[in-house]
Amino acid sequence: MFGTLGGPEVILILVIALIVFGPRRLPEIGKSMGKMLAEFRKASNDFKRTIEDEIEAENRKEPEPPRTALAEPPASSVATATPESTAVAPQSTTPDGLSAPPAIAYTPPPWTPAAAPAEAPPPPVVAPEEVIVSREPPAEKK
Repeated sequence: MFGTLGGPEVILILVIALIVFGPRRLPEIGKSMGKMLAEFRKASNDFKRTIEDEIEAENRKEPEPPRTALAEPPASSVATATPESTAVAPQSTTPDGLSAPPAIAYTPPPWTPAAAPAEAPPPPVVAPEEVIVSREPPAEKK
């Protein structure tokens, strides 16, 4: 529908602009349109450059070392093992008579969060006693 503008279309637009704005204002409008297009190009180039710089900065970052799933917790958070907290399954043997590696039971970490303390209910709101608000002016005393 809106393809490229050819020669006849540009001439028609210029003639309509000349009729609407007049010969005195047409150069001013052309100058302001040129400045506007230059500012738009500058802004779009700055935006494009910023995006490209961000992409390059992201590519230059060193990849993080892979995290191991079996990382040991800090020594301060390790609890001493008690016979009740450590459970080990008995070794089972395979049909060939070879022993299988022992199965280790799951023990919860010692740093499990405690239950949150219950909040006390807010105190009840008591209405003031016998407050009467009247919009009428006070009666004069006789």
